[in-house]
Amino acid sequence: MAAQLMDGNVVAKRIKDEVARDMEALKVKGIIPSLAAVQVGDNPESKMYVGMQKKNCEAIGLVYNLHTLPADTSETALVRYIEKLNSDRSVNGIILQMPLPQGINPRSAQKALSPAKDVEGMNPSNLGMLLYGNPKIGPCTALSVMELLRSTGENLKGREAVVVGHSEIVGKPVAILLLQWLTDSPTVTVCHIATKDLESHIRRADIIISAVGKPGLIKPEWVKEGAIIVLVGIKRLPDGTALGDVDFEPASAKASWITPVKGGVGPVTTAILLRNTVEVTKMQLGI
Repeated sequence: MAAQLMDGNVVAKRIKDEVARDMEALKVKGIIPSLAAVQVGDNPESKMYVGMQKKNCEAIGLVYNLHTLPADTSETALVRYIEKLNSDRSVNGIILQMPLPQGINPRSAQKALSPAKDVEGMNPSNLGMLLYGNPKIGPCTALSVMELLRSTGENLKGREAVVVGHSEIVGKPVAILLLQWLTDSPTVTVCHIATKDLESHIRRADIIISAVGKPGLIKPEWVKEGAIIVLVGIKRLPDGTALGDVDFEPASAKASWITPVKGGVGPVTTAILLRNTVEVTKMQLGI
């Protein structure tokens, strides 16, 4: 069988259209949401994402300001800078670009973000609301996985879902979000670096969500016929080639649905960043 594509560009356009309508309603009230991006150092991959964020924000009229700090910025100085943005009433949303230089604990920086301006949902308060099943704002990539799964129209009730990777930004929140469908939830297994037999878990999976970024981690022969595959972890090679945790072509020959390596999770994640920025603005203003 040939897998159907979960087209991230199509899903992203739908979300952006919804955000654009919200933006128009805010503009009528004289409100233009603003997003502050904080980048420490000069990481090439981070610069690429910053460029995409700026382009997408400006396309819908959202104000985007990049705050670049030196690579030798201390954790204390970064926290103070974030606190300054927290108190700046002209700033509606804040995003902290990853990775941070060595010597800065990402959790300390994320904890410093005001929950009301945390557009990635990584502040402990926002993550706690995610666990409670009442998230106001959630991690963008995790939410993008859910949007792509919903786009298939498939009933996931009771099916075996395997999440590979247990990071705070993808693996853990995806597992929690999958479980929030209550009686319609799949059965969720989370695999990670200490998992002893990844193959056995993958072979029984109806849904595979892989967020590691290690090409070849999942062998195509492990994939169950008719499985749904979401490729989150992407490895970019120097020549520009992008590879997922499982080889796309042989996996798509067995899967029922699969995300493309390019044009899959990425565009949806960016669209949700825009949506989150507008949502935190509305919440701040009681709209």
